[in-house]
Amino acid sequence: MTGLMVSMVSFIAGIKDKLTSEKGATATEYSLLVAFIAFGIILGVTFFGTQLNTWFNDLGTTVGNWKN
Repeated sequence: MTGLMVSMVSFIAGIKDKLTSEKGATATEYSLLVAFIAFGIILGVTFFGTQLNTWFNDLGTTVGNWKN
C-alpha cells in the first residue's frame, strides 16, 4: 500500500507542476520587454534622426554660403 501511495503522490505532484508552470508568463514578460525596448529605440532614432538632419542641412547651408 505504501508503494501505491508514493506513486500516487508523485503523479499528483507532477501534474501540479505542469499546471503551475510559469513558462508562458515568462515568455509574455520577455515579449513585453522586447516590445518596450523596440519602441524606445524607434522613438530615439526618430528624434535624433530629425535633429541630425537639421544639423546637416544647416551645415550644408553654411558651407554653401562660403565664398572664395
